[in-house]
Amino acid sequence: MDAVRVALLREVLAGTEWPAATRRFAGVLRSSVVPQGGGLLLVGTAEYEPWHLAAHLVDEAAWSGRPELAPTLVRHRVRPGDPQQLAVGLGRLQGARRGETLLVVAPQRPDAELMERVHDARRAGAMVLALDGGDAEVHALAHEALTVAAERDEVDLDTVQHLVSAAAGENSGPVGRGRRRFRDRLSRLADHLTAPPPARW
Repeated sequence: MDAVRVALLREVLAGTEWPAATRRFAGVLRSSVVPQGGGLLLVGTAEYEPWHLAAHLVDEAAWSGRPELAPTLVRHRVRPGDPQQLAVGLGRLQGARRGETLLVVAPQRPDAELMERVHDARRAGAMVLALDGGDAEVHALAHEALTVAAERDEVDLDTVQHLVSAAAGENSGPVGRGRRRFRDRLSRLADHLTAPPPARW
């Protein structure tokens, strides 16, 4: 999602918890995925594969100069002939260790196999983050979680993923500083252009 659309989303959601909550969660994600670490693993459920979040994080990794933000998408079903970036199955979670971050996107409770693999990854020292739909077990497995309950919240999980991925590339520190300054200025310009007009005298 481009900076203008993100700014519009944040404006629409101003006054709710979501701009701050997604920035906080993105900050945890950003700080847990360090250049010397083992990288970011991204997994959904058997029914929900977070393709768009993977693509947006790849973009943010490139734009922010933080290649470690580009995730490995772990899939429940890998078919013969799938390209390399789409050919990583659940077996990859068995190798998750300290220094790696596992981001679980689960609108509903995952099946028992995935829950067991996430639990094993956590016990092996991996940092577990979750964007979840309110399942208590998923929430309890995560070191940090952000819950989106569709029946009561102003947003859906897809919108929150857009906001998290955009915020993950912000405030990236000394790496890619020149590029970030340009994107920060662009984001501020978008905020200004989409702000309501000033009140009349």
